[in-house]
Amino acid sequence: MITVTGANGLAGSYIVKELVAHGKKVRALVRSTSSLAELQEIRNKIEIVFADVNDYTSLEEALAGSEVVIHTAAVVSYLPTDKALMRKVNVTGTQHVVNACLHLHIPTLVHISSVAALGKSTDSQKIDESAKWTNDPTVSDYAQSKYEAELEVWRGSEEGLNTIILNPSVILAPTDFDKSSAQLFGYVWKEKKFFTEGTINTIDVRDVATAVRLLVDNHAAFGERYILSNEVISYQDFFNKVANQWNKKAPTIKVSKRWLQVVAKLEAIRAFFTGSKPLITKHTANLAGKKYTYINTKIKQTLHYEFQPIDATIQWCCAEYRKKFENKK
Repeated sequence: MITVTGANGLAGSYIVKELVAHGKKVRALVRSTSSLAELQEIRNKIEIVFADVNDYTSLEEALAGSEVVIHTAAVVSYLPTDKALMRKVNVTGTQHVVNACLHLHIPTLVHISSVAALGKSTDSQKIDESAKWTNDPTVSDYAQSKYEAELEVWRGSEEGLNTIILNPSVILAPTDFDKSSAQLFGYVWKEKKFFTEGTINTIDVRDVATAVRLLVDNHAAFGERYILSNEVISYQDFFNKVANQWNKKAPTIKVSKRWLQVVAKLEAIRAFFTGSKPLITKHTANLAGKKYTYINTKIKQTLHYEFQPIDATIQWCCAEYRKKFENKK
């Protein structure tokens, strides 16, 4: 039995589908208030259990009998107001998962982390799995929480748990426009005018799911971490490619990093007085202009696997979004 936490999420749902498609017995762990829309097509092929990673009792009951736990449940946010929530879910929640695996003698834990948890020292560099964590004022609360979550996983490894840590970059998948990287697609759909400097490292969600499936049974991967990232693309090129798929107007007005920082301050003031979420935060402004490249040599050599080209990923995502829009008419 393979149990997937956060099974209704962007990465979790595709991992569940991939495992089921290859004959694996899967238990999907979700909160009682979670939508199961992303799992509806395979609802009768999986076991669904309701639990919360921050409720240790329900978590341990839900994980009982598992041979592998794939931990995807996490909060992704760059909003200052979500700092406490991210620590609760990403750090304490992971601590609970590790403790439950150890207590229940579950052999293997695959932890879905993020490239945000890897060390960065300059504005332009190539980063691999050996990058050392550096804690400085530019580190986001999200990155800090994912780094500390990894420390819990490494602790589990020291205590006898077989662990694999995966560090995906920006996961591209067709989902609701208000979720994670889907906001990039939503930005183009709404024909926003502005774009910023900098690049994004991307990975197709289907490649993430395939990598997880292949690594689960690979004992040589135990105790290792792997970067899951494919192509690097500028924001401008990404927006142009998406816009072309939908015959939309791509953003054409370039915004400097300095101006973004001004906007971030204004957004913080607006959010404070209106109670709404800021469109740009200090950390998202700091990310503008960054040109990190995450190296995928290790995972490709381990799995002998080639990732989806970025053009194919964008075409697939845009086609799936188009189907959703047409079904709503």
